[in-house]
Amino acid sequence: MWISRLSLRDYRSYPELDLVFSPGVTTFVADNGTGKTNIVEAIGYLAHQRSHRVAFDAPLVHDGRPAATVSALVNRDQRHATVEVTIQAKGANRARVNRNAVKLKDILGLVSCVVFAPEDLSLVRGEPAERRSWIDTLVVARNPRFASIITDFERALKQRNALLKRLREDRDPGLEATLDIWNMAYADSAAELVFGRQRILADIVEPLQTNFAYIAADARLERQGAHIAYDSRIDYSQAESAAECRELLLEALDRRRTTEIERGLTLHGPGRDDLSLMIGTHPAKGYASHGETWSLALAMQLAGWDLLSADAGSAAEQPILVLDDVFAELDTGRRQRLASRVTSAEQVFITAAVDSDLPDGLEGIRIDQSRLLQSSAS
Repeated sequence: MWISRLSLRDYRSYPELDLVFSPGVTTFVADNGTGKTNIVEAIGYLAHQRSHRVAFDAPLVHDGRPAATVSALVNRDQRHATVEVTIQAKGANRARVNRNAVKLKDILGLVSCVVFAPEDLSLVRGEPAERRSWIDTLVVARNPRFASIITDFERALKQRNALLKRLREDRDPGLEATLDIWNMAYADSAAELVFGRQRILADIVEPLQTNFAYIAADARLERQGAHIAYDSRIDYSQAESAAECRELLLEALDRRRTTEIERGLTLHGPGRDDLSLMIGTHPAKGYASHGETWSLALAMQLAGWDLLSADAGSAAEQPILVLDDVFAELDTGRRQRLASRVTSAEQVFITAAVDSDLPDGLEGIRIDQSRLLQSSAS
């Protein structure tokens, strides 16, 4: 898949911006602060309905404006669709496809995109929530129905935690009976999410290892291996269905019932799980060098792109790949290997502050600073 036109209205630094693209590589070369990342962020927003840079939508709207609009003409072989999202500074966002209003969840999957950015170092160094967000993004990209499952899970978790806090103050039998009801609702969506994550991990182990070994080919042999596994207080390793995950979760909730009430908090489920990342025989977090951290985070994103590309089955459905200010942090060898790896994608967007950040021989369309500054000032 590829985007042939991107239009921004009141998005971040751009009162108005219209860009035309072709398949292949497009590079944005401009000083930091000139808005190049805003463009690729907007493309990622269409795919994931969230920014890879901030947790809330308000900063995406140009100062003093009530809303921002991101619109793209998306191409799959001979099929074309204009996908548009209006991002409200306050209130609910809206979506349109070919000028017809649709629900936001209905545009998931219409734009498929994998973004790698400096913020992704947190996949290795950061808290478990960063790694959960990464795998959940893949789960939804692979099967958009999981967006509703995650919403149901978050709602049930919020209600269950509120009830546990009430029970901590008042062990009323009626409230305890209500907890049993919320346990069932919570376990239904939580188990679906856990099993979805497990299936992603089963399929992504090999491409992660392959990508890391390729990017880190000049490292010591014992430091060329990477591994990823699910890390949970519950052993789901033998579960072969969401139903089996559900039974294991309900058993755990029953065992820790008294403790959860005493603490007023849910202690088991996908909101408490993590991903274990290893380089060689050591945990990546705390042991990986800066270069290894970059290489592992990049290998994770490339593995996700490989997985979604394999699911797509053809270039017409292959995800767009975004590399936001990535090459500057890599040595010459890793730059060249990454460049040769990504140019097979049907469409790639790359940002860089200066030409010297880019690997030699990288071909494609270039959009420079003067074009971006002209658009920002319009």
